[in-house]
Amino acid sequence: MPRFTTDLLQLGNNVGIVIPDEVVAELGGKRVPVVVTLNGGYSYRNRTAVMGGRNLVGLSSEHRAASGFGGGDTVEVLIERDDAPRVVEVPESLAVALAADPAATAAWQKLSYSQQKELARGIAEAKAEDTRSRRVDKTISQLHADS
Repeated sequence: MPRFTTDLLQLGNNVGIVIPDEVVAELGGKRVPVVVTLNGGYSYRNRTAVMGGRNLVGLSSEHRAASGFGGGDTVEVLIERDDAPRVVEVPESLAVALAADPAATAAWQKLSYSQQKELARGIAEAKAEDTRSRRVDKTISQLHADS
């Protein structure tokens, strides 16, 4: 498992980890799913990317808040290829709606992990039941429109 020390790169509001070329090669190339561990403690899943000719892994605001790290911080990075399947936790209200609608379920299963995650998160984060219900209805409508 590749391990290296680097300063977190601040690009505007974004923060990323620059990955050395030899580490990218060891991981098997660009756009590889990875598990990143910072300073032997905080871990998260992501995907490598190329921006401005550099290999990067993003560190979202959510992960920055949870880890306590930010742009300019020096961190030890342990990075490994993530071959585990990515599964989205579907909110109960959406699961019920999908179970009642085979066409929507088929369209849901065709979505990428990231698309499923964003739709599920919007529903799960709704505080009011009526908001959650509207978001479920909108998601089901989108699934029908996209199929």
